Amino acid sequence: MANTIQTHDFIVVDYTGKLVDGVVFDTTDADVAKKNNIFNPKLNYSPVTICLGEKQILPGLDQHLLGKEVGKSFVVTLEAEEAFGKRDVKRVKIVPLTTFKDHKVQPFAGLQIDVDGEMGTITSISGGRVIVNFNHPLAGKQVMYEVRPLRTITSVEEKVKAYLHTTLRLPVERLNVVVAPGKTTVEVPFAMPEQLFTMLGQKLEIVTGAQGVTFSVVGGQKA
Repeated sequence: MANTIQTHDFIVVDYTGKLVDGVVFDTTDADVAKKNNIFNPKLNYSPVTICLGEKQILPGLDQHLLGKEVGKSFVVTLEAEEAFGKRDVKRVKIVPLTTFKDHKVQPFAGLQIDVDGEMGTITSISGGRVIVNFNHPLAGKQVMYEVRPLRTITSVEEKVKAYLHTTLRLPVERLNVVVAPGKTTVEVPFAMPEQLFTMLGQKLEIVTGAQGVTFSVVGGQKA
């Protein structure tokens, strides 16, 4: 019987994203990135691990992976609502040129900037006003993905590490997970409020099957 993907399955996935005209904008394959002139040496090109149903990938991909067969590639076309969202005119804002001067930044069209933690792209400069678009660059666009679910992860230890890697943006090698009957201990390299550890532990028990999750902070104390 074919191994089909279900909610909360941990799946290792390769993918390549394209615009409808065939232009590649994202991929997990370094060779594909180089071939299409989008290779970034700062990125790690390798299959990604996601927990299905946990919003760790585009909504449309999350939905279309459900029920698919592991090891079998598929192609899916996503409307804007399923991908990077519709273009919202309210997210196109005017920023005074003086604001950039105060921060000693020389604005130009195409420059990506961070304003109060929100990324935007300068689209034009005119009359002392800078137009910044805070929509995702692909907002409003239909996109296509070639997807290959490579395998499912069954190890509780691997699941815990994968989930924390995605959630906390920590390299897997900085996480130590010990799974024992009725108890799972997770060592992390930084402190968090006890309430957050509790909530994260409860979530891990739901999505990974880990039991009795507790956290310990290596080289520090809990906040």
